[in-house]
Amino acid sequence: MRRIILSLGVVLLASAPASAQAGRQLTLEDYYSVKSVGAPRISPAGDWIAYTVSLRIEETNATATESWIVQADRAAEPVRVQHNGQDVSDPRWADDGRLRFRSEDADWLIDPSRLSEPAVRDDGVEPAGSTSPDGRWLALTKDMPVPARPQLDMTAFEKRHEERFKGEAFDWYPFRRDRQSFPLPDPGEQALTEIFLAPADGSGDARQLTQLGLRPSGVRWRPDGSALLFSADESVLDELAYSRSDLFLVTVEGQLTRLTDDGYTYSGAGFSPDGRWISYTRAFGTNMIIDRKLKHGGPRDLFIRPADGGEPVNLTEEWDLDAGTPMWSPDSRYIYFVTGIGGARHLFRVAPNGGGVEQVTTGERRIQGLDIDRSFRRMTYTVGEFERPPDVYVADIDGQNERRLTDVNRDFLAEVEVASRPSERILYTSYDGTPVEGFLLYPYGYDAEAGSYPLIVVNHGGPHSASGYGFNFKNMLFAANGYFVFLPNFRSSTGYGDDFKWGTWGAWGTNDGEDVLAGVDHLIERYPIDRDRVGSTGHSYGGILTNWLITRYPDRFRAAVPGAGASNWTSNYALSDVSRTKEMEFLGPPWDPEAREVMIRQSAYLNSGGVQAATLFVHGEDDYRVPLEGSIQLYTSLKKQRVPTKLIIYEGMAHGIRGHWNNVHRMINELRWWETYLKPTGTVPVSDAN
Repeated sequence: MRRIILSLGVVLLASAPASAQAGRQLTLEDYYSVKSVGAPRISPAGDWIAYTVSLRIEETNATATESWIVQADRAAEPVRVQHNGQDVSDPRWADDGRLRFRSEDADWLIDPSRLSEPAVRDDGVEPAGSTSPDGRWLALTKDMPVPARPQLDMTAFEKRHEERFKGEAFDWYPFRRDRQSFPLPDPGEQALTEIFLAPADGSGDARQLTQLGLRPSGVRWRPDGSALLFSADESVLDELAYSRSDLFLVTVEGQLTRLTDDGYTYSGAGFSPDGRWISYTRAFGTNMIIDRKLKHGGPRDLFIRPADGGEPVNLTEEWDLDAGTPMWSPDSRYIYFVTGIGGARHLFRVAPNGGGVEQVTTGERRIQGLDIDRSFRRMTYTVGEFERPPDVYVADIDGQNERRLTDVNRDFLAEVEVASRPSERILYTSYDGTPVEGFLLYPYGYDAEAGSYPLIVVNHGGPHSASGYGFNFKNMLFAANGYFVFLPNFRSSTGYGDDFKWGTWGAWGTNDGEDVLAGVDHLIERYPIDRDRVGSTGHSYGGILTNWLITRYPDRFRAAVPGAGASNWTSNYALSDVSRTKEMEFLGPPWDPEAREVMIRQSAYLNSGGVQAATLFVHGEDDYRVPLEGSIQLYTSLKKQRVPTKLIIYEGMAHGIRGHWNNVHRMINELRWWETYLKPTGTVPVSDAN
C-alpha cells in the first residue's frame, strides 16, 4: 500500500507568559451570538459572490438565515438581500448573471448591481432532466411499474385479527436506517427507473433509452450530444448486497455499453469539455473487500479513460491521499478536486496527460464550500480556522490574489477573546514509532507559571475522518473554562495516506488508542498538565474510542463523556444500520469464529471490569447508526461497579443529536461533568458515587 509520511518538524514548546486579555471570556450564552456563513456561490462572470448568514434563535429553537451578496473585488460593503422587507433564501445565479432567490414560495430574479429596483418573478420551469448541449433533448429518469405483490388467502376470521394487529411485521432487510422511520419500506416495492429521451420543447413523447431494470443516476451528456454517461447499482436487485455503482454509456439511439464490472465502486463520473475523456473516482467495493477478506479498504483514486474506448489511466496512483469529486477546467487542461491533507483541506489539480498532482491552495486551514466561476478564472470558498468562525473568501483559480470578503462576527470577536493564545499543531510519535498529528487548544488566560491544568481529549468520529482547522464552539468553551483541549488524529484518520487510514483494521481501539495515549504522554512531558486530571470525549467513533480508553486504560482517565458510542460489537452488528463496517473491518459477522473473537476483544462492555473514570453517557433515543443499547450496557456495568455515571437520552434524536436547545443542554451537562470530576482537588461527591 502507498504511504504518506508525516514529517516531524520542530515544534516550539517553550511556555510563554500570559498576555493581557483583549476581551472577555467566552461563555455558554455566547452560543446564540455566533453567526455562521455558508453556501458561497460565485456569479458566472466571477464578479459577485452570494452567500448566507445564519443565527441561532433561543426563543424558537430555530435558525434565522439571511442572504447577502458582495462584489468579488470588495469595492463596497456586502449587501443584505430582501424582498418586500423580508429575508430571502437559496441565493444562486442565473446563467445571465442575475441573482436568483426564493421568496413568497416563488423564485425571483434581480440585477445584483440594482438591488433597489423591483425583482422580477421567475416563472420559468426548471427542466425535469438534463438538457442536451444543443438544447434539443431532455434526458430524464422515470419510475417503472412495480409488480403487485400476491395477496394472502385469508379466512374472515384471520382478516379480522390481521386488522386488529397493532405493531410491525416485515420480512426484508435492511429494515432500519438512521434518521428514517422504522421500519424502512420493503425494497422490493420501490420502483426501478429507466432513462428516457424527450424533445426539450415538449413537442413529442418521451422515448425509453435503457432497459436495465436498475436505478440509473448521475446522468451526464457527452459534449457532442451523442451519448449519455450514467451510473447504476445492481445491489438494488439483492437486498443483502452492499451498494456498488458501475458506469454505463448509452447513445441517443439506445445502444448501451457497460464500462465497468470489476467489483470496484465508481462515482463523480463526467466527460471532459472537449469530449475526449471520461473522468471518475474509483474505490474498493464493500463486497469485494468482504469476499476477498482484504486487510484494508484500498485507495480512492482519480481515473480517466478515453471516451471512445481504451484503457483507464490512474492519475493519482503515486499520490497517497483520497481524490475528491473531479471538476474539469473549460479548456480540458486540468482536473480540479478538493480533499483533506492532515488536519487541513485544500484544492488540488492534475493534468490528464500526467505530471503529478499539484496543490493549489495552502495554509493551516480548511477550504469548504468551494464554487468556481464559468471560466475557471476565480473561485470562492469559506475558510475554517480554530480561533474564528468561517468567513467568505475569493481567489484566482491558482490560489493567488486571495481576499477575505466578509467579517460577519466582527462585533462578537471584538468583545470576546475566543482564544487568548493561538492553537498549536502537535507532531509526535506513537509508541511503535508511527508519526501522528494533533492540535492543542490553550486554556483561557493561560499562564505556564500558574500551576497545572486539566486536559480534555476530544476524539473525532468516523473513524475515517480527521480533526482539523475549524471553529468548534464546544471545544472553545472547554478551553475558555480552563482546560487544555487536545484533538489527536490517531490511526484510522484520513489525510495521512492509505496505510495510516487502514491502520486499525481488525482492531478498532488498539493502535488508535495507543496513539491517543502517546499524545497525552507527549503533552504531559512538555506542558503544565496534571496527569491525574485527564478526560476523554467524542461523538460516534469518538464515543466508541472513549469507551475503549476508559475500559482498557482505567488508571489514565479521571472522567469521560462518550457520545453515541458502541460498547458491544456482537449486538451492534445486528442493531446498527451499518453492519458492513463490522463485516469489513472486524473481518466478518459475529458467527464467524475469527470475527467473533475480534468483536469480543474490542468490545468495551465485555472488557469493562475495573473502570475508574466518572462517565457521562450521551445518546439519541432513535439512534440507528450506533444504537442506544451500547450506552445502556456500559452504563449498567459502571453502575454495578459503583463508578460515578449518568446517562442522558435525547428524545426523538437520531445519531446526530440536533437542535439548539439540545446542543446547549448537552454543553451545560458536559461542562458540569468536567467541573465536577476534573477539579484540582479531584474529589468525587459521595452522592454521585452510588
